[in-house]
Amino acid sequence: MYEQNNDRPSDESTAQRQDAIDINDFVYAATGARVRRLTMPDGTHWFPAADVCRELGYANSRKTLSDHVSEEHREILETVTGGYGLSVPAGREWRRDMNLIDLQGLIRLVNGCTKPESQPFKSWVSEVIATIQRDGSYSLETAALQPTPTTVTAYAVPQQLADALVRLEERVDRQDEALRQIDNKQNVIADLLRDITRTLRRTGDRTRQVEAPELTPQQLLSNWKSRNLAVTEDVHTVAAHLAPALLHGGANYSVEEISVHTGLSPDRVRHSLELLSEQGCVRQVGRAPDDTPFYVLP
Repeated sequence: MYEQNNDRPSDESTAQRQDAIDINDFVYAATGARVRRLTMPDGTHWFPAADVCRELGYANSRKTLSDHVSEEHREILETVTGGYGLSVPAGREWRRDMNLIDLQGLIRLVNGCTKPESQPFKSWVSEVIATIQRDGSYSLETAALQPTPTTVTAYAVPQQLADALVRLEERVDRQDEALRQIDNKQNVIADLLRDITRTLRRTGDRTRQVEAPELTPQQLLSNWKSRNLAVTEDVHTVAAHLAPALLHGGANYSVEEISVHTGLSPDRVRHSLELLSEQGCVRQVGRAPDDTPFYVLP
C-alpha cells in the first residue's frame, strides 16, 4: 500500500521505520509548503512535480524537470504505482500521466531555485556536503525523548533547518492574518455599499413622490402637442397605453404585448416607439431580465 500526505503505510516493516528527519518537515523546509506525497511500501517518497514547481516559482514544470532532474529521479504516476502492484490513487487530482519526482529530484529542483525562501535549506544542504567531505560522515543530534510504550529513536532537526521552518511558519501566519484583515475590510465596504444603496432608493422614492406630476395620459399627450411634437394617431394609441406606467416609474412592455393591447401591427408599434424616442417623449434605459425594453419619461 502507499500513503498520501501524513498517512502511515500499512506495511509492517515500513511502519517500524523511523526517518532521521520527518519527511513532512523536510519537504516543508525545502519548498515552504505541504505538497502532496506518495509513499511506497519500501519507504520511497514521490511528489507531484507540478506541486513542487509551483511552490518554488517555476513557470514551466516540463522544462524545469528536463533542465534540473535526471530521468532516474522522475517518473510517471502509473509507472510508479504499477511497479508495486498498486492502482492509481482515487481522485480527480491524481492523473495516470502525472509527472512525479523522488526526494533526490526534489532536492535538485530546490538547488536550482532562486527564491530567497529556499536559501536556508540550500545552505544546510551545502553544510551537509562540506561536513561529509571533511569528516567522512554527517550525523544528526539525538533528541531526548520521554519513555513511550513503543521504543523509537527521534532526532533533532539541524538548527538551520529548524530556523527556516520557524520563519516559514511565521510568514504563513502573517499572510493568514493579512487575509483575515482584507476579508473584514471587504465586509465593512459591502455593508456600507448596501446602506448607501438603501439610502439612494429611499431618496429616489421620495423624489418621485414629490416631483411626479399627477397627469393623465390625455394631459401628457396635450403637453407633447403643445411642444409642437408630431403625435399621430398610432403614436397617440401607443402613448396612451404607455402613459399610466410611465407616470408611475416606467413602462416595461414588449412590442408584441403593445400590439396585442392596441390592435396595431408590430411594425406600427415599433415605428411609434421610435418616434416617441426621437422626439424626446420617452427614453429607453435598459432591458428587464426577460429582455423587454424599459421606457421612462426623460
